[in-house]
Amino acid sequence: MSIATEIEQRLGQALALQHLVIENESHMHSGPATESHFKLAVVADDFAGKRPVARHQLVYGALSELMNNPIHALALHLYTAAEWQQQNGEIPQSPNCMGGSKGDH
Repeated sequence: MSIATEIEQRLGQALALQHLVIENESHMHSGPATESHFKLAVVADDFAGKRPVARHQLVYGALSELMNNPIHALALHLYTAAEWQQQNGEIPQSPNCMGGSKGDH
């Protein structure tokens, strides 16, 4: 099973998902392109009334067994349905990786 599929299943069990976007960004980072760097846009009613830190804790809790191995990096964009609508369904772009062999030396 792919890591993206595992992410989808675990979040689906932990949250009342309305929308989920999973982008594998591993190719943007140093080293071999694997399933280790992801960007998630998650829309869930569970986020209503919660500050960003509490939203992140919900997601990290659901994915805790995947963190550090195989997931190395996780960019989270977490919204209620109303916030997602205000975003017009647009996910912020990730910055270019400047670490490892891709940085200026």
